Amino acid sequence: MAAVSVHAAMTDSPRHGRSVETWKRHIVGQLKHRDRSQHDRYQELIRFYTRLLEKTRLTKGILSGSLRRPSSGGCCSVSTLLEQTDQLKKTAGELAYQVLELQQQTRTRERRLEEQQYRLKEEELRLAGAFDSRGTLQQQVVQVQLENAALKTKYDELLELQRREEAELRKEKLRGDRLLETMIQEKQQAAAHMNSRNQRRSRAREAHLQNERQSATMSKVTVESCFSAPSSRSTSPQCLPPLESREGGHSRLFRSLSASSPRILSSFRDLFHRRGRGHSVCSMEEDLVFPVRVSLYARVPVRALQVLEAHEQGINAVRFSSSSHLLATGGTDREVKVWEVRSGSLTHRATLDGSTGGITCIEFDPSGFRILAASYDKSALLWRLDDSVAKLTLTGHRRKVTAARFSGCLHHVVTGSEDRSIRMWDLQRAACVEVLEVSSSCSDLVCSENSVISGHFDSRIRVWDTRLLRCVQELPARGKVTSLDISSDHRLLLSCCRDDSLQLVDLRGHSNERVCFRAEGFKCGSDSSKAVISPDGCFLAAGSADGAVYIWNVSTGNLETRLPDRHSSSISAVAWSLSGEYIVSVDKSRRAVLWSDI
Repeated sequence: MAAVSVHAAMTDSPRHGRSVETWKRHIVGQLKHRDRSQHDRYQELIRFYTRLLEKTRLTKGILSGSLRRPSSGGCCSVSTLLEQTDQLKKTAGELAYQVLELQQQTRTRERRLEEQQYRLKEEELRLAGAFDSRGTLQQQVVQVQLENAALKTKYDELLELQRREEAELRKEKLRGDRLLETMIQEKQQAAAHMNSRNQRRSRAREAHLQNERQSATMSKVTVESCFSAPSSRSTSPQCLPPLESREGGHSRLFRSLSASSPRILSSFRDLFHRRGRGHSVCSMEEDLVFPVRVSLYARVPVRALQVLEAHEQGINAVRFSSSSHLLATGGTDREVKVWEVRSGSLTHRATLDGSTGGITCIEFDPSGFRILAASYDKSALLWRLDDSVAKLTLTGHRRKVTAARFSGCLHHVVTGSEDRSIRMWDLQRAACVEVLEVSSSCSDLVCSENSVISGHFDSRIRVWDTRLLRCVQELPARGKVTSLDISSDHRLLLSCCRDDSLQLVDLRGHSNERVCFRAEGFKCGSDSSKAVISPDGCFLAAGSADGAVYIWNVSTGNLETRLPDRHSSSISAVAWSLSGEYIVSVDKSRRAVLWSDI
């Protein structure tokens, strides 16, 4: 019955197709296996039942035979029959007991069989549900495969689009490089044209002045007496001996510097006003020498006076002017911003444009009228504070310019680059006058009297004689040099290295004594991290990768103070005002912080 019902249940679901036929065969095989196993179990019961029937028939035969015999045997035969009857009753009782036991076993096995059939039906139902789930999952698999195919098609399209965009990007980069080269060539040609035009103007001006001087010397004039009164001007020649006797017989002609010759006087006045100017790109005010106000006592800051987002992107450089009233910052956003420092706060004054790359270094000239900046676009730029457009662009380096400084003369500039060269520029001619080749990339440089000191990535500091145009000394550093700074008296040289240390070198004498400064927690954040010496030379300041400013005492060699909690990223540069009142630190997250002890 169970097999028939299972088979009927299996035949009631023909929708499963080929998979249903497979599990049908599997269930039929299991039922056959169950029949064989149960047949083996009941085989013993059948054998017992057969033997019981045989014994019963035998007993009935014996009893019937004994009743048919005549009673010739007497008492002996009757007693024997009674004994046999008792024996048969015992045997029948034992057999009946065995029958009861076998019936009990049969009922137990039937209940077990019913339970197994019930479980089999449950398993069949679960199997049917599993087949339904399998069909649903197969449909989902087909749908997912279709979606994957669509996604792969879209991915291939995006990959092809990316290849085309990359090809376009490479073309644009090549076009940009060509445009940059063309722009550099045009700037060089414009500079050469400007130089030639200025030279022609200078020669014409000199020729004009020479003609005026010659015409002035060829004029015949008299010398008026400086002792006679205006009323006796006619007798003035008699107050002095003859010219011939005073000059030993040689006659010399002079022209009186009186009101009768204003044109010649104005010509000479213009001549001396323009003397030495040539075709300089600088103004008269910039030619003047301004004293630099250096503090005799630098104050160690203890608190932040102002925190501001100074640029649109990270800030790489910061510098105070010689008056300490102006501050310049340069960032990755290609801008130089000028700030006024008043009463412990920074106020934006101007934004200087013109660079096509991020700013790496900033320098004020001693007069405070101009700003020099180095840029990622392989050039250095010069601005006047009253003009946001770059007045001069110095091109010639093959890689980014990492440092730009004014040398001893206001019209001379020195630049260092990652192209392993140091260039000297004449601002009056807007041209490079000398090139010093180095074996390693230049990270920073400072200028001293008749010398340029440069730091390099090969852990070397080189001293160059600007008169001999060669390296005269090499100083070892403790690691890759990231920045240099020189004290106000040009006696101490500070270098920041990538081994998380500062090195102070005494430039006096030939021993060049060196002192190393370290602090727990201080880490140099990048290859361009900048450290400074205080104006009085008593303290060192540097920014760390943990966003704190560390200040050391030079005399003790110990850490003086640590200024934390104002920067959220690595500090790239610090600057100490020459008045000794303020420190400004800038970081890669566009933030500038003004520190002081006020």
